[in-house]
Amino acid sequence: MSDNSGDTTKPWGGRFTESTDEFVERFTASVSFDYRLYPYDIEGSIAHARMLQKTGILTPADTTEIIAGLEGIRSDLEKGAFDWQVTLEDVHMNIEAALTRRIGDTGKKLHTGRSRNDQVATDIRLFVRQEIDFIAAIIDELQAALLDLAEREAETVMPGFTHLQTAQPVSFGHHLLAWFEMLDRDYQRLVDCRRRVNLSPLGAAALAGTTFPIDRHYTSELLGFSAPTANSLDSVSDRDFAIELAAAASIMMTHLSRFSEELVLWTSAQFDFIQLPDRFCTGSSIMPQKKNPDVPELVRGKSGRVTGHLMALLTLMKSQPLAYNKDNQEDKEPLFDLLDTVRDCLSAYLGMIPAIKCNRGNMRRAAMKGYATATDLADYLVKKGIPFRDAHEIVGKAVASAIEQEKDLSELSLDELKGFYSGIGEDVFECLTLEGSLNARDHFGGTAPKQVRQAINTARDRLALR
Repeated sequence: MSDNSGDTTKPWGGRFTESTDEFVERFTASVSFDYRLYPYDIEGSIAHARMLQKTGILTPADTTEIIAGLEGIRSDLEKGAFDWQVTLEDVHMNIEAALTRRIGDTGKKLHTGRSRNDQVATDIRLFVRQEIDFIAAIIDELQAALLDLAEREAETVMPGFTHLQTAQPVSFGHHLLAWFEMLDRDYQRLVDCRRRVNLSPLGAAALAGTTFPIDRHYTSELLGFSAPTANSLDSVSDRDFAIELAAAASIMMTHLSRFSEELVLWTSAQFDFIQLPDRFCTGSSIMPQKKNPDVPELVRGKSGRVTGHLMALLTLMKSQPLAYNKDNQEDKEPLFDLLDTVRDCLSAYLGMIPAIKCNRGNMRRAAMKGYATATDLADYLVKKGIPFRDAHEIVGKAVASAIEQEKDLSELSLDELKGFYSGIGEDVFECLTLEGSLNARDHFGGTAPKQVRQAINTARDRLALR
């Protein structure tokens, strides 16, 4: 990227009597990062040119020449044969200057009836709309992969936790479906956000609209927007859609961070519930036995990065008067980085999830610890007519006795159990097994393998309807 300082004439330079200070030139330029908006800038410019012809502002010959010039610039950009100039400040003026060099004075007509203010607002919305579509597609694939793994592990028993203490047995497939639901809310938030992104600011010009007889509905249609934005002041100054997307991304990254925490725990020697593929792990420079879950750890860490970008965007906008201010140049780097980060983290999970291998025996043994079926015993007593609070106390005493003897509840004899309540019968052992505990929760949203499989089928139907 070249830094051509000096007396380069600016498109806005007519009012100025001296060249921009070299430091100010670098300080105010955004082309070092907003260059990646070039596909959308060209797309928006072509739509604007077609509209100018439709409304009689440009001749058909001018429009043909402008569009051909823009297509040629797009080709150069795609080949990496474009010389970005810091003196031209941003992606918009670089492309406009290149167009004028290429086709002469006709290129100067393109900016009729628009401003960089509505131009950049349009470019960002086009960019964000496409990024939402990319991210939503990855979520869709990741959810499908979770369903496949959940189906495979529908009957795999693991301990469910509260406070990271053994609580009740659950199906590993059921646990994975919880992840599915979290991602489903992320998907829905993105789809909802996209509706507010998909409005066209083009034609709002600097802040007040334009005196030219433009057709904003036509450019909106050409660019695939649902409608033009309703107020010219708001059109150029609104960045709510970026903040909303950052908020949705932050929630999504919080979910991925929670998934990552569980993967890190489950791959540890203390849990040893699952194995991640070697290609998603790294080793130690000094300890040859180590297999570190670096990818989940990095995803967990990157959640803070995305949340930080949300805070940056909120702070950026909090004191801005209407309409456009130069502050808004600072929206792009956090927006670009958070979207890149989300896509990378989702892609990492898309690679990891199908390759997870469960250590089912270890999961089962862990579920046997911590008296995970204690609630089942309490439920059993309630069904015998004992009030739940009394049943809770009885089972608490039974657990205390089992702890003292270093036994599981299922290992206590019938006589020992009767010592806590005489009405306990042989059928109690059915509810004290792990499978009995799972199968007993046979209702919508429950962890019974039958319900897990039904939930998987329902979830697949939901994905198919998107």
